[in-house]
Amino acid sequence: MSGKAWDTLIKNALVFDGTGGPPKQQEIAIKDGRIAARGTALPTTQAARVIDGEGKWLMPGLLDIHTHLDLEVDLEPGLPEVVRHGTTTVLVGNCSLGTCFGRQQHGDQNPIVDCFTRVENIPKSVLNKCVEAVHWDNTGAYMAHFDDMPLGPNIAAFVPHSMLRVEAMGLNDSISRDPTEAELRRMEQLLADAMDQGYLGMSTDGLPFHYLANAPHTDKRIPTQFAGMKEMKRLLRVVRERNRVWQTTPIIENRAKAFMYFMLSSGRLYGKTLKTSALSVMEFVLMPKAHRAFLGFAGLLNSRLFKGNIHFQALGTNFRVWSDGIVSPLYEELESTCELIAKEYDDVEGRMALLNDPAFVERFRRDWQHGRSGRNLAHLRTRLGMPDNIVIRDLNLMVFDGAPVAEWDGESLQTVFERVVRYQAGASNAARSDAERAALDLFPRPLGDDADFMLHMMRTYDKSFRFYVDVGNLNRAATLELLLHKNALPGFNDSGAHITNMAFFDANLMSLKLAAERSLDTVSTIVRRLTREPAEFFGLDVGTLEIGAQADIVLIDPEVLSGWDGNETRQLTYRELFEHDQMVSRSDGVVSCVLINGEPVWESGDFTEVLGNQRLGRALRAA
Repeated sequence: MSGKAWDTLIKNALVFDGTGGPPKQQEIAIKDGRIAARGTALPTTQAARVIDGEGKWLMPGLLDIHTHLDLEVDLEPGLPEVVRHGTTTVLVGNCSLGTCFGRQQHGDQNPIVDCFTRVENIPKSVLNKCVEAVHWDNTGAYMAHFDDMPLGPNIAAFVPHSMLRVEAMGLNDSISRDPTEAELRRMEQLLADAMDQGYLGMSTDGLPFHYLANAPHTDKRIPTQFAGMKEMKRLLRVVRERNRVWQTTPIIENRAKAFMYFMLSSGRLYGKTLKTSALSVMEFVLMPKAHRAFLGFAGLLNSRLFKGNIHFQALGTNFRVWSDGIVSPLYEELESTCELIAKEYDDVEGRMALLNDPAFVERFRRDWQHGRSGRNLAHLRTRLGMPDNIVIRDLNLMVFDGAPVAEWDGESLQTVFERVVRYQAGASNAARSDAERAALDLFPRPLGDDADFMLHMMRTYDKSFRFYVDVGNLNRAATLELLLHKNALPGFNDSGAHITNMAFFDANLMSLKLAAERSLDTVSTIVRRLTREPAEFFGLDVGTLEIGAQADIVLIDPEVLSGWDGNETRQLTYRELFEHDQMVSRSDGVVSCVLINGEPVWESGDFTEVLGNQRLGRALRAA
């Protein structure tokens, strides 16, 4: 270290300190990785390094409270895809999935691959690379192993319930029966040990389209969903007693069960309030009023009547999801397309066999048209904004982005469908090139409806055509209101998951952008909601600029932020780390500088040498 009073001095920035109060022109001094001084006119001569923050916003490093970076962190501990967007703390072990118990491989069972592949849409080839990096076999060793790696962001972990069940029961039994009393006691003890080691709490999952990926269990849901109420009460009592957090997703297929499930947060019913972080709240395209029900329920549960403490995580941008052919988390919700997705990633022959099976075609057509027309209850529910599922099947809302014909990119699938119909009716000029004419000639004559269109696309191109749909949060003002709502908290970024389907690494920045469009006071509030507020909820000593705090700091250029659009800067790129394509976010120029533990890790639009080569972040223990 230098002989100066401070290692770094940041001057001339507008400081948002995370308290939610008005921003101030202030200078921040750093020594030995900690905030050493805050004030005005701090002498630059006392600093070994001076960073000029003129025209920039300075704030604590941002938290990403919902990631699946458990796998990536052991391959690339710097976690550059989150750091570049100002994230300095990540939470892992979400949705009942994680690696804290080690590989958990027994015989031909490979639970990490089995659970993550379809739930988080990560190819097995990528997951196998991640499993090879695992060298621990218990929760204590998992937390300790971060001390020996050049960690970039700070990391905190939940105990994942699916993996906990596998640890106590084995994979096969965890998806076929209730635990014995001895197994349940072992789960309680493992969970209690993890709480003592500083884990955040426990994560579970209730979404009905989260399936295992390895034969013979491709029709089985992940282990957490086989737990009964007795097991949930017993395990969550361990979490409740230590004032830790339950992270979960709703049981959307059974509202009565979901109600009882969330009631586990109630201090009135269970003696002590259980902090609960649930997924998720947004303004869905097909269910535009559903968020009111979620937030209203949270308000009821958090009232004096029930003494709960639950929030629903809110995404800071529109929920845009890409699909490789039909392979996407959205289409797991339809039984027929779920059958296709269950086939191995490279099993083209298996998918083609299904697509040409008359019985499958009938099932697909039924699923594709369900609730979209006719005089029936399903259609009535859709028209009332209460559909049986939120799978978008309107070709007008599905946009090519990686089409087999260049002219189709950026066009809706409906536009191309209508072009095919015109071409088959004799409009030869409907084909704009020889390549498009050749593609149009391949469609069956006559082309029937949009279900036939999708069947043809899948039969002809398999997964080699990409499109996206905006599932929710199209109204920017409404999205901001959700981010600010007292029963919500910014999150649900899913960073590190669904690697070819979505990229919300930059969603925290989009939250700041929406806030900035309203006022600086709103920016102050959002900064608090991205830093101090989640840190306090999860019991973590980050998210602050107090004297003595770890110097995790972000500098934002508000002018660049105002002109940036995250929808225009997401891209599919080949990532050497995975030897596979991945959707990533780019926010070039928005983030001017990121410091972790006082060390600059991102500046002048690039990573510094210390990221990934020097231990900066730490494994955070909840308190």
